[in-house]
Amino acid sequence: MAGLEVINEKVREASAFIPSLKAEIGKVIVGQDYLIDRLIIGMLSNGHVLLEGVPGLAKTLTVNTLASAMETSFQRIQFTPDLLPADLIGTLIYNPKDGDFFTKKGPVFSNIILADEINRAPAKVQSALLEAMQEHQVTIGDETFHLPEPFLVMATENPIEQEGTYPLPEAQVDRFMLKLNIDYPSRDEERKILARMAHTSTNIEVSPVITPATILEARKAVDEIYVDDKIKEYILDIVFATREPEKYNLDIADYLRYGASPRATLALTNGARAHAFLQGRGYVTPQDVKSIAPDILRHRIIVSYEAEADELTSDDIIEKLLSEIPVP
Repeated sequence: MAGLEVINEKVREASAFIPSLKAEIGKVIVGQDYLIDRLIIGMLSNGHVLLEGVPGLAKTLTVNTLASAMETSFQRIQFTPDLLPADLIGTLIYNPKDGDFFTKKGPVFSNIILADEINRAPAKVQSALLEAMQEHQVTIGDETFHLPEPFLVMATENPIEQEGTYPLPEAQVDRFMLKLNIDYPSRDEERKILARMAHTSTNIEVSPVITPATILEARKAVDEIYVDDKIKEYILDIVFATREPEKYNLDIADYLRYGASPRATLALTNGARAHAFLQGRGYVTPQDVKSIAPDILRHRIIVSYEAEADELTSDDIIEKLLSEIPVP
């Protein structure tokens, strides 16, 4: 028990920056607590985030504000059908003066990347970005370059404009730790947005309150957060129930084409730890797992045609899993 108290104390100290970070972001962003929490969880877990929502829900603004509050470098890359991998990672340029090539690094060499409308770019560009996400390095010519740490990709998808898009293959979507569905603000929140933003110039200063070093230190504390064996079994039950639902007496086999991959197990554990960290707690509870599970599983569960015919989404299946699998 003494060990747990030590971890609790470490986590309380390491997470002291969270309120000031949220307050700084709150100067610009109204509401969107779910989005902000999940972006911080992605940052703490060294995992990338896919955002889906209609235009105008402050996805880009939130990511930009987060980067400004963190003293990190930020690049927004607008993905278009004519984008090339070299536009993203960089290329070799010939210098006629000395007859040699020099490396021009691309915008991917930043701490936080916003890949806007990622599904508008062709597969080659998506692959180049996803390789950088996975390996935290890129190769230009014969040389390999490491990307700065922390390195976080937040990609946006537009759910309603399907024309001119290249859907991300399941294997590539799986590289994103979290997929968030961003919804409209409430009426009260929109009233506050109106009061704050309905001016021809809205220049709100955001001060950096933490450094990249703070995030890297916080990650060490997240890694130390205690996960009981019963919680680990609970995480495995959730993931395996997406692959073998009949073993868990779940009547959803006809609705599933593919279950979650082992990446889901790792992401659930790390995400639950980061969720506990946000609460200033040194141990994971089943509620941490349940809170983060929809964001980690919704893009990893591929539903069947029967599910689509019955108008069931992966979120509906996750809800059923979480309500029926026994909680430790």
